Amino acid sequence: MRAVVLVGGEGTRLRPLTLSTPKQMLPIVEQPMIERVLGHLADHGIEDAVLSLGYRPDAFTGAYPSGTIGGVRSHYAVEPSPLDTAGAIRFAAESADIDETFVVVNGDVLTDADVSALVAFHRLRGAEATIGLTPVDDPSAFGVVPTDQMGKVEAFIEKPPRDEAPTNLINAGIYVLEPSVLQRIPREVRVSIERETFPSLVEEGTLFALPSDAYWLDTGTPDAYLRANRDLLLGRRAGPPAPGAQTDPSIGPGVWRIGDVDVQSGSVTRSFFGRGASVAPNAIVEDSVVGAGAMVEEGASVIGSVLLPGARVASRATVEGSIIGPGAIVGQRCIIHALSVIGAGAVTASGTVIDGERVVEGV
Repeated sequence: MRAVVLVGGEGTRLRPLTLSTPKQMLPIVEQPMIERVLGHLADHGIEDAVLSLGYRPDAFTGAYPSGTIGGVRSHYAVEPSPLDTAGAIRFAAESADIDETFVVVNGDVLTDADVSALVAFHRLRGAEATIGLTPVDDPSAFGVVPTDQMGKVEAFIEKPPRDEAPTNLINAGIYVLEPSVLQRIPREVRVSIERETFPSLVEEGTLFALPSDAYWLDTGTPDAYLRANRDLLLGRRAGPPAPGAQTDPSIGPGVWRIGDVDVQSGSVTRSFFGRGASVAPNAIVEDSVVGAGAMVEEGASVIGSVLLPGARVASRATVEGSIIGPGAIVGQRCIIHALSVIGAGAVTASGTVIDGERVVEGV
């Protein structure tokens, strides 16, 4: 079976990290998000995928010149202009000559959902399209999908007020589609599958949905991006947090590393260190990812945060609940907290307090 992977968005909610790097290329515990998405598809027998690209397609083609991502043969379909979800699906599927049942996933959603079970359900029901569903506490930011007892979709309600949502089951961004769906989508124009294509299928009774309690996370915000890293550290998903990672209790409880690291501090717990990462004596690192070559200097504190490769936290600085971009420098005695995002290569001046801000350049 083949797949279409939607990766065309600009990732505006994760700026400034995404000013130079597409969201799906950001690492989740040292492994690019797109590799995790396609690796999951490979686990369910999908051997071939086409990526629907829009924003910075060169980042994907440059990183994977062989055309294999996460064990899946991958092709690239670069949209000439933004086509929205349905338009992008048709453009990508036709560019790859897909003419049989296929899977569609969003490239910024991490999930353990059973794609094989979704395909089997789709075929059992004789559906034209089938949506994977996931429960959430607040469905108001998503497409809500009530169904009957057979799984036939009764309505597709996009972002209803929380107190008016008929269910907490939302569109999980995983679809199984028949080629006939493509003919319902106008070619080369912006078309939303959630607002236009799916409602038309509801009217004809050919849209089904299957709920799943499996792990699911839309990584599109700083909070969700941090949570994706933390969930892997805390074992909320099966297996090691990254390929090649090994536990190292000699550093601290719940600690993982890849390759050689230089961690001198005895105050390190539930964290991950990429190759060449270093932590000075009297520094504190808790519930955090310290990427390859990143540094935490004397007396600094990094808690519940992600330091991307090459980042540096200078002496006596504090980083809490925040993301420090690749090559960025947090100056001495700085305080970075409250979901702040420091962009690639940015330098914060000594003693600065950054509270829930986005820093593109030095301050």
